[in-house]
Amino acid sequence: MSSAQHQPASHWWPILAAATALIVVHGFGRFVYTPLLPLLVDDGLLSLSQAAALATWNYVGYLLGAMLALFAYQRGLGQRTLMTGLLLNALITIAQVWTSDFNALAGLRLANGITNGIVFVLAPALVLEWLAEQGKSQLSGLMYLGVGTGLIISSLLVDVSAGSLSGAQRWIPAALAALPLALWSSWYLHRLPGHAPVRGSDDHSALWDRASTPLFLAYAGAGLGYILPMTFLPAVAADWQLTMTPSTWFVVALASLPSTWLWNHLGAAIGDKQALLWNYAIQAAGVGAILLLPGSLAGLWLCAILVGGTFLGAVLLTQRLARTLHPHQGPRLSAALIALYGFTQLLGPWLAKVGIEGGASLSSTFIWGLAALLWAFVLMLWVPHKR
Repeated sequence: MSSAQHQPASHWWPILAAATALIVVHGFGRFVYTPLLPLLVDDGLLSLSQAAALATWNYVGYLLGAMLALFAYQRGLGQRTLMTGLLLNALITIAQVWTSDFNALAGLRLANGITNGIVFVLAPALVLEWLAEQGKSQLSGLMYLGVGTGLIISSLLVDVSAGSLSGAQRWIPAALAALPLALWSSWYLHRLPGHAPVRGSDDHSALWDRASTPLFLAYAGAGLGYILPMTFLPAVAADWQLTMTPSTWFVVALASLPSTWLWNHLGAAIGDKQALLWNYAIQAAGVGAILLLPGSLAGLWLCAILVGGTFLGAVLLTQRLARTLHPHQGPRLSAALIALYGFTQLLGPWLAKVGIEGGASLSSTFIWGLAALLWAFVLMLWVPHKR
């Protein structure tokens, strides 16, 4: 252990540092792109098809970054890789301010996704390990409040600056906010006591068995189901020439903020499997609202509230239920879940791009998300409550 490491006086500081890291990479790095997307298209910086392609590159990077994070963690390089990834993520957001070329922007969005994946895996893993040593692992879900907080702040930054900035300059507010937060969070998490995983401590039995296979395949459906509205909902509102007050993205952000606490408690009360069934049904209703109520404010409101209030719960509940089925799998379990969710996430923008180039409306491509969530719901019926 490095002499620079210290034992925090309160368990709240590591939680805050991890939440701050998620604000930087998810709020300012990844999902600020969602409310910016229709503005960048209106500015002529991107076409709608190019915007979908950029989202795909970002999600490809996220998948690669998550795999890289697990590789680094297994070799005892987690904290160093986390600090590097977090700082690079903020610098990439800054670099986008001076980038108008599509190919260069695609490279930056790919790099943003890689660093986002690194941080999203390693920051919660590091703090969860420390909390477990303190007997406070039940508080680990509070770290994910950083995702909802980041969505709210990014939405406000975009809304406030929408009338005064244009083109690549629209990244400036997120870039200014990201760097100081990344500096503090990376400094704090780098000093947090951490331990390399013990070699040979994991169970290497089959991950894909009769109990877990339906859960994994359902989770893959959830990745495709949520990513279409989480990427394109503001663009759908612009395509329908509707203005929501507050904006669609701000409603998504507000709905996501209490969702971690809500689904954590609901899972404990009725069981994680039953809670996931409700979660996927509600998400499907949110995505379906865009298809059943086209061109209406009601469809936008329902999608924003129902999807925003469920997508984090699906992550939390699936991870917890998976660990009851494979309690000793460690990083192998994390790798499988991240790979499935990440792969189907990157399918969403690609399917949207193919549909748009084939003459379909953006909102009609949400049919893929609805089908994926119905798939997830049906498969969950075959998942046992516990092994």
